[in-house]
Amino acid sequence: MEKLPAQMTVIGISKPGGPEVLLPEKRAVPQPGPGEILIKVAAAGVNRPDVSQRMGHYPPPPGASDLPGLEVSGEVAALGPGATRRKLGDKVMSLVAGGGYAQYCIAQDAQAMAVPPSLTMQEAGATPETLMTVWHNVFERGGLKEGETLLVHGGSSGIGTMAIQLAKAFGAKVIVTVGSPDKAEACLKLGADSAINYKTQDFVAEVKAATGGGGANVILDMVGGDYIERNYDAAAMDGRIVQIAFLGAPKATVNFTKLMVKRLHHTGSTLRPRSNADKAAMVAAIEAKVMPLLREGRVKPLMDSTFPLEKAADAHRRIESSGHIGKIVLAV
Repeated sequence: MEKLPAQMTVIGISKPGGPEVLLPEKRAVPQPGPGEILIKVAAAGVNRPDVSQRMGHYPPPPGASDLPGLEVSGEVAALGPGATRRKLGDKVMSLVAGGGYAQYCIAQDAQAMAVPPSLTMQEAGATPETLMTVWHNVFERGGLKEGETLLVHGGSSGIGTMAIQLAKAFGAKVIVTVGSPDKAEACLKLGADSAINYKTQDFVAEVKAATGGGGANVILDMVGGDYIERNYDAAAMDGRIVQIAFLGAPKATVNFTKLMVKRLHHTGSTLRPRSNADKAAMVAAIEAKVMPLLREGRVKPLMDSTFPLEKAADAHRRIESSGHIGKIVLAV
């Protein structure tokens, strides 16, 4: 490995605001601590929480980098004390607590996954966050089983496109909601059984029609607002609704009788504040159950666009336009 430079280029948040507040700056290359590795970043995924952080609504957890960026791919450039899973020069992809928009980034040794040869480094940079979000929420929290029906809101998003592929790979039926015909087409091409345009169709009626009146067993929702009560209507008996974001309102007026009558579970989670032990456990489960699918090329992130690191503001404009289909990454 070449000697590490003392300084690196990063994208900082100069003040809370629009995409234009993302500005390049110079920082010292960080040193990995116990159980940590330093990754020389090849690609950094761009995700909705980065936008929230940029606007001042999603502060990093204590001790984490103040820079945006929750997932990276690259080569291991340095090992902290006790980091034994990876060696220098290994190609890895990892969830990170922050700091991804940079030439070098600290990751937890236990959270870094080997990049399978089936993925490019840019695809690898677009994988950890959505993979862990979908695995934990759809399968661990939602308990999706073979033969069940999954309803995914925002089917063409990075999370939606990963959820379609994983659910199909594990033998479930998948219904998605999308906002345009080209997004519907992209989801069907990925394997979704049906795509509902929420602007022109009532997703509750369409889900019931597609399931013979039974409803969806698991619903992955990132919208909230009036979708909360409508999800209760669209859910099957003993259905599980998993909340992972609120693109709409986090508050709603809901008739909770349906929760009892249908014996529903309504749960939710966020990934970033979870303990390192929790995240390491998710990674271990993914390595055992999902990595074979990635290695075989049966699952891979659907890529929307790639921007150079210095153009992070344009990448944020792209994600905020909601015109994207799949994942956006920064190439470092």
